[in-house]
Amino acid sequence: MTSSNTPSSPLNAIADQALGLADAPAQAAAVAAAPEAVAAETAAPAGPSFASLGLSPDVVSALTAAGYQTPTPVQQRAIPAGIAGRDLLVSSPTGSGKTAAFMLPAIERFSQLQKAQASQPREPRPADGARTRRPQPVARPTMLVLTPTRELAMQVTTAAATYGKHLKRLRTVSILGGVAYGQQLMLLAKNPEILVATPGRLIDHLERGRIDLSQLQILVLDEADRMLDMGFIDDIETIVAATPATRQTMLFSATLDGKIGSLTGRLLKDPERIEIVQRMEQRTNIAQTVHYVDDRDHKDRLLDHLLRDEGLDQAIVFTATKMDADQLAGRLADAGFESAALHGDLPQGARNRTIRALRERRVRVLVATDVAARGIDIPGITHVFNYDLPKFAEDYVHRIGRTGRAGHSGIAVSLVHHAEQGALKRIERFVRTPLPVNVVEGFEPRKSAPSGGGRPGFGGRGRPGGGNGGGRRFGSGSGAGKPAGNGGGARSGSGGNGGGWAGKSAGSGSREGYGGSRDGGYGARRSDGPRTARRGS
Repeated sequence: MTSSNTPSSPLNAIADQALGLADAPAQAAAVAAAPEAVAAETAAPAGPSFASLGLSPDVVSALTAAGYQTPTPVQQRAIPAGIAGRDLLVSSPTGSGKTAAFMLPAIERFSQLQKAQASQPREPRPADGARTRRPQPVARPTMLVLTPTRELAMQVTTAAATYGKHLKRLRTVSILGGVAYGQQLMLLAKNPEILVATPGRLIDHLERGRIDLSQLQILVLDEADRMLDMGFIDDIETIVAATPATRQTMLFSATLDGKIGSLTGRLLKDPERIEIVQRMEQRTNIAQTVHYVDDRDHKDRLLDHLLRDEGLDQAIVFTATKMDADQLAGRLADAGFESAALHGDLPQGARNRTIRALRERRVRVLVATDVAARGIDIPGITHVFNYDLPKFAEDYVHRIGRTGRAGHSGIAVSLVHHAEQGALKRIERFVRTPLPVNVVEGFEPRKSAPSGGGRPGFGGRGRPGGGNGGGRRFGSGSGAGKPAGNGGGARSGSGGNGGGWAGKSAGSGSREGYGGSRDGGYGARRSDGPRTARRGS
């Protein structure tokens, strides 16, 4: 995307080569605008392959090793245009493979650049006497990816390492808030080719002179709409002003109107516009359902039961506040679940360890807030639970998009109090379909579901209590949730082996747990604040 009187960069020269004819813009535009036609000539009958999109064997080999089989619709359109150097304006549903859609074209261009440089003679090293003192290191990345959250930045960094593992030199560094400056300076001293960053911390390093964007050739804004919602517009403008006008820009957003529309006009040059339309009612791979609850205690008991579903592999439970995430994760851990909390107040090191534990399946239930969980892409997540409904309807879509990734099936359950009818209706209007209401036997709400609700959905009518203490409030004894007996599931019942039930006392609103840690006891907890005791010791 350079003018005729501007020297072409190595990556831009590769883009011209990818187009096939640098002096035939009409034919080049046709290739970029209709990649499906190009792919059809070489693809197998089943559809286009990654190789047919213009990716080299080394990159395709890395994708195959990572388990990628066929490109998604957004990848089919974005990869050829990205390799050709076109600016991209992309709107695509969550879970559709957007990270690969912008990272693979860049990896391919780096691969071709390395091959071109390998054929060039090396510059002679200066004589020992001619060496001067090394100046303060300044990172001059070739590619910059801006993301709204640290978790999404880590995901993009991991993806870059996966896709480019066969390249001889492709260093990717993430610059995030919550990480010590000293550690980041060591990473920047490596002069990485790819820099992944959140806007605020990147601005800090720009102002300190640690990063120079004057040689940047590829700029990616991932989830640009979310960055604008979080108030990063001024930071984005500052960062863009530090980059060359000749850069290639790829902007990915859930929507392309409103603030995004005005931003794209200033950032992009004749972009390839790609919109992959997929309404939520068409996402048949995610079973969505609503369970009505009477109060917090009813909600906790129902969640405990649903989390013991034999079909559940890993789950994310969304809460409205950071405090709720901490408290709920603690209660679930007390009940025997392998759980952990994830929210913005945790140090970056703790957040990284939690995500790693989730990927390594050492955490089965992640309790998270919206911003912290955005961008998590883990195939083992089979269930998403809305412990609290989101404040904004569009966040519902991002939440349930953590399951059903890459064509897998998933289950999304919303635990809804009757007072939240307004929020539920806003979500149903946004997804353009009523959400089916389900009632589990033994956990029926005292107040019936509103008339006109959706038909019963996932799970039908569950058995009462469920196995392994499923009928108790986060109990972890061996009973079957019966009114009495071994592992008694009765409310306020202290008898029975492993009876970890929380009995309600009169007046103070506190709850006492019965049984020590050996018996799966719960520990005292006050209903008006954080728990005052954990499991018995």
